[in-house]
Amino acid sequence: MEIRVYYEDTDLGGIVYHANYIKYCERARSEHFFTHGMMPGEGATSGFVVRTLKADYLATATLGDILEVTTEILSTKNSSVTLLQQIFKEEKLIFTMEIVLVYIADGKPSRIPEKFKEIFALI
Repeated sequence: MEIRVYYEDTDLGGIVYHANYIKYCERARSEHFFTHGMMPGEGATSGFVVRTLKADYLATATLGDILEVTTEILSTKNSSVTLLQQIFKEEKLIFTMEIVLVYIADGKPSRIPEKFKEIFALI
């Protein structure tokens, strides 16, 4: 997914705030669901939550840059999925994140519904 860096994403020097790289990855995950006509959860009582996140900042992005966010499935279990998300600027890797998402229903970890597994399989 392409993302443009806007003024609101940066500090006074025009460099992207560290937290925004994580937001860009979140947008890419959500957009994948939206593109396939689904929401990334089922109402207020179920959906995916972050269990673990490991991020590596390799280079900076600046105001006006066009970034490409990629997502790859590393593993899937009954109630969780582990993804590798990377952000590129002009084909240069600038950020990488491994994230474990757990599916929660009614406040507890639950089996990922098949329709969500199918959406992840399309990544």
